[in-house]
Amino acid sequence: MKKSVPVLGALFVCMVFCFGGCSQSKSASQNPTSPGITTPVGQYPVQTNTTLSYWLELHANISPNFPNIGQSPFGKGLQEHTGIKVNFLHPPIGANASREQLNLMIADGTNLPDIIEWRWTSPSMFPGGPQKAINDGVIIKLNDIIDKYCPHFKAFLKANPEFDRMVKTDDGSYYAFPFIRGAEKLLYSQGLYIRKDWLEELNLPIPDTIDEWRMVLTGFKEQKNTPAPFTMVYTNNAKMFVDSFGIMKDFYISADDGKVHYGQIETGYRRWLETMAQWYREGLIDPDIASIQTSQMNQKMTTGQSGAAVGSIGSGMGNWTAAARGVNPDYELIALPFPVEKKGDKRIYSSGAGQYYSGQNSAAISGSSKNVEIAARFLDWGYSPEGHRYYNFGNQGEAYTMDNDYPVYTDMIKNNPQGWSFAQSLAAYARGNMAGPFVQDERYIEQYYALPEQAQALVSFVVPGATNYVLPSVTATPEESRELARISNDVNTYAEEMITKFILGTEAINDQTWNTFVNNIKRLEIDRALEIQNASLERYKNR
Repeated sequence: MKKSVPVLGALFVCMVFCFGGCSQSKSASQNPTSPGITTPVGQYPVQTNTTLSYWLELHANISPNFPNIGQSPFGKGLQEHTGIKVNFLHPPIGANASREQLNLMIADGTNLPDIIEWRWTSPSMFPGGPQKAINDGVIIKLNDIIDKYCPHFKAFLKANPEFDRMVKTDDGSYYAFPFIRGAEKLLYSQGLYIRKDWLEELNLPIPDTIDEWRMVLTGFKEQKNTPAPFTMVYTNNAKMFVDSFGIMKDFYISADDGKVHYGQIETGYRRWLETMAQWYREGLIDPDIASIQTSQMNQKMTTGQSGAAVGSIGSGMGNWTAAARGVNPDYELIALPFPVEKKGDKRIYSSGAGQYYSGQNSAAISGSSKNVEIAARFLDWGYSPEGHRYYNFGNQGEAYTMDNDYPVYTDMIKNNPQGWSFAQSLAAYARGNMAGPFVQDERYIEQYYALPEQAQALVSFVVPGATNYVLPSVTATPEESRELARISNDVNTYAEEMITKFILGTEAINDQTWNTFVNNIKRLEIDRALEIQNASLERYKNR
């Protein structure tokens, strides 16, 4: 199956200026405002005395310095630019606590905030998905609202039909103002790293195949006396060389037939299990792999106990390098794509690839809102030229300056005088390194990573076309969603238990045990889950 996914980058910036500018006067004349609001639609600041209520989780980059996003420079500036006052509301920190508070608000039903920013497409975060949220009156259908009050968002959807498909339900209902990653390089934040200085010291090649990786890790073990040549947080094992064997873990779209497959029952997954079990027996994989936590992985990667790992570009590669170079100035990591199984194989899949639209941080207007027009106009600003710049970069002259049409973060952001990290200082003035109702700009990420090795990682991790095989935010029917959640929970619980046993060697891998593993997953109704997912994918393609 071949999908056409737009890659925006600088193209989006040009597009949003053109469409934002030309749609403004047209929508203002065609869509008159409600009585009492004199500001034409599409123009800002809006003259209004209305105060909106906006419920969203408080990001970890903001919470250390501001108890409420409304107290941050970003929150204050957002209200000034739009002209609309906002009372920001935050649930207790933590996904479970946030979900519990949302459920309590929904159960009350009569006093929902005007705007709710949430993961509407996630079965675990909102069972039944966005269509159920609309049917139950939790949020409203936005089609007419967008036509009347949202010229900037409407222009963006018109210019990007693939994104338009992503952000509505199967029956064509728009339900939220989405967070969109606007370029391919923004889809990759994690990947594979290896000690380049060790490769050079031991005269070892940069590994490109599974066999070469085995050779290199063996060299680290025998010549550098590393107790854990390769390490990673095991709960992230979908990124543990799985892609190298021509499959992906969990649900994915197969390049062979364009259908949804479940990776753990594919023959390539057996080859992966056999390889990882062999590496574990040979001492090439961290002996603590099943229990290691992030802090332990960090310690091993900075002290020479490990020479390769999977981690984030920022908190992994960036932090490891900064910590290790204080002791060893020659410490150097290189980011690599996941290897191919055999020389000449083509890279097709990438578990490191995210989605242009994952459903996260989508801002919906609640069914209780008495301020629908104001809420819509407030959210529409994020897709205007000015809003796009502000959400990604903050205020010009304060958080960034322009250099040949390129927004460059100021020293206040990169070297904050209060000692905040780059992540914290940027989060105080913009949302470029987080998520929300806007399109993320690739020019943010090009500056966010300070090391040249990190910039190289953004290039190395990209597998062209790999996003075609990442299952998009399809939506099952409410009934199917409940069934899918039950099956997925049962299947994944069993599969993870057995995968650990296979890798650690407490369960041998042979024809009998593999067939038993696959048959047990089938007994847990994986075929029914695949039927639901494929039906959802077909509806998605027909939107």
